[in-house]
Order: sequence, then structure tokens, then C-alpha cells
Amino acid sequence: MQFRLFLILALGLGVAVAADEVPRPVAVSAARVLFLGNSITRHAPKPDIGWTGDWGMAASAAEKDYVHLMAADLAAATGVRPQTMVSNVADFERHYETFDAEVALAAELAFGADLVVLAIGENVAELSAPEAPAGFAAAYGRLLQALQRHGKPTIVVRSCFWPNEVKDGIMRQASGAAGAVFVDIAALGRDPSHAAKAERPIDHPGVAAHPGDKGMRAIADALMAALKPKAALPPGEPAK
Repeated sequence: MQFRLFLILALGLGVAVAADEVPRPVAVSAARVLFLGNSITRHAPKPDIGWTGDWGMAASAAEKDYVHLMAADLAAATGVRPQTMVSNVADFERHYETFDAEVALAAELAFGADLVVLAIGENVAELSAPEAPAGFAAAYGRLLQALQRHGKPTIVVRSCFWPNEVKDGIMRQASGAAGAVFVDIAALGRDPSHAAKAERPIDHPGVAAHPGDKGMRAIADALMAALKPKAALPPGEPAK
């Protein structure tokens, strides 16, 4: 059985629009959810830096990273826990010029997701060279196109946790052009209480700077806010 959420999508705007501005709800399936990201999404154990988990760095437990929190939120909204696939695609960030999504993400594309959450950007090198912004924009656009060719999923893109005006601007524009939902989380990264080091002692500065449990909860909340469950309304009746 196909379970569906009635979700209000602020397509390409980066935020959920106000209730009195939304059109009639759009039905979006959340039965199969693909999470593509970097270490904030999933990082394998790396004892030499003090990281022993295999989930989003640096949540204190798997169920406290934004992926697991969002999956639980979707389950609560639909009554059925979605099937999920979680992949670290930091290779795209580091080698976006030559990244072939059809090859590198063959298994992820074959998963046939209804909803894709794309959470990357932090590992992309500074786009300081004159040609770099255009190169990243083109590669990011190709990645979104590849995701859209496989099942035409709803795609939710979030900005960098550590804000970067250039990279975030490119991802916002590319998301809008592709009809994806862009979620700006810059304010979360600017709040020091969202870092893991604010919650517990962590020796490695890189791990410590990652979102802790509070930060992960905030990221999940921001993503879910872009997919606001609403009851279907009769034509012309405003949302409450």
C-alpha cells in the first residue's frame, strides 16, 4: 500500500510559505526516503579522531542524528515508518567536476526514492577562483537532474550548516531552477549551542564543531518545516 503525506511545499523558496499564502496541498509520497550527505548525515567509525559511531557526526547516538529523527517524524506523521537509504556522498563535494552520479550513485538511484534529502556543501573547497562558482553550479545542477531522472522524487536541499554565502547561494539558485525545496539553516550553524562541543567534551576540534543532539534536532525540525502536513481544504477556503 502506498502511504502519502499531504505536504505543503515551498518549492524553490527555501522556506515554508505562510499558511494564508499556500495553494491547495500537494500530495507527496514519503514511503521511500533517500538521504544523501556528508559526515553530518553519516560518518563511519574513525577512532583516530575519536569518532566511533556510524551515523551523523556528532550526535550522541544513532537515533539522535537528523536522519533518524526525521525518519521518526515522518513515521509519526504517516503512521508508517519509511524505508530509508543513507549515503555519504562527500566524494561529490571534493570532486564535483568529474563526479558521474549515474555511476557513483547507481545503488542510490535504483532505490527509487519518493523523497530525497540532499545535505551537502560543507566539504566543497572555497569557490575563490573566477571559474569555480560556475563549475560548482553546473555540477550541482547535474546532480539534481540525475536524481530527478529516477522516479521524479521530491527533493529537499538544505544549506550548509557552517554558512557560506557563495556555496549556499549557488545551491539555492540551482534548487529553485530544478523545482527542489531549499531549506536555509544558516542560523542554526551560527548558534554555538547547536555544536556538539556545547554538550559534552570532545577532543577533536573537527568532530566537536559538528552539530550535537540539539543541532541535529534543529536540522530535522527545519527540514520537516518545509514539509508541513496539512489537511486538504475545499477550494477557496483559507488554511487555519
